[in-house]
Amino acid sequence: MRGRKPKPTHLKLLEGNPGHRPINGAEPKPTAGLPTCPAHLNPSAKAEWKRLVQELEAIGILTRIDRAVLAGYCQAWGRWVEAERKLAESPPLLRTPAGYVQLSPWLTIANREREFMLRYMTELGLTPSSRTRLSVQPPDQKPWEFRWADDPAREFIT
Repeated sequence: MRGRKPKPTHLKLLEGNPGHRPINGAEPKPTAGLPTCPAHLNPSAKAEWKRLVQELEAIGILTRIDRAVLAGYCQAWGRWVEAERKLAESPPLLRTPAGYVQLSPWLTIANREREFMLRYMTELGLTPSSRTRLSVQPPDQKPWEFRWADDPAREFIT
């Protein structure tokens, strides 16, 4: 694979196309709407799903085909929560029957799931740094309109 992976057009538009590269007009546009929550998610993952779906829909970056990536993030969240709960009940270091000291398996699981979560969060725009690259417009405002923050009655149209 060569170079960075391409950024989806909707993210380029939200960022204002900072690289001024041509926009792919033929990019498939998924159907807008909320994806359904997969039944196999654990309870913590389902709670995170419900929390995130509403937030991502309000921002306007969630479609029905984003179900798998959102489910992956939520399941990693659920497993991380479970591992952290188990880790709170047990020491982070364990002594083996042979007398060696090793990391708790729950610590290993927690660390791995946190890494998975971070990867998914970057894809979904859920980290502070990935959000700084987004510029979301209110639904009633056209991309070519600008409204002054201090005085909504004042308007500048380019």
